[in-house]
Amino acid sequence: MMRTLAKSLALVAALLALSACGLAATGVGAAAGGVSAAQQAKQAKETEAKLQQQINAAYQEDAKQRQAAEAQAEGQPQ
Repeated sequence: MMRTLAKSLALVAALLALSACGLAATGVGAAAGGVSAAQQAKQAKETEAKLQQQINAAYQEDAKQRQAAEAQAEGQPQ
């Protein structure tokens, strides 16, 4: 009977150790996922800033072209 109890305890200890490893791996995976999500958020903000700069540049270029067209139109008789 003691042998069976010892085997059962050894089995329980092994299962606990394996489950703890699984929990540790899950924790590491979650932490890595968090870093990945943070990196993705940072990249999204950088992309948004670049797009906003491009939009602003396009508005400025459009304004310059409009001013040039208006200046040219004012100089020509209608």
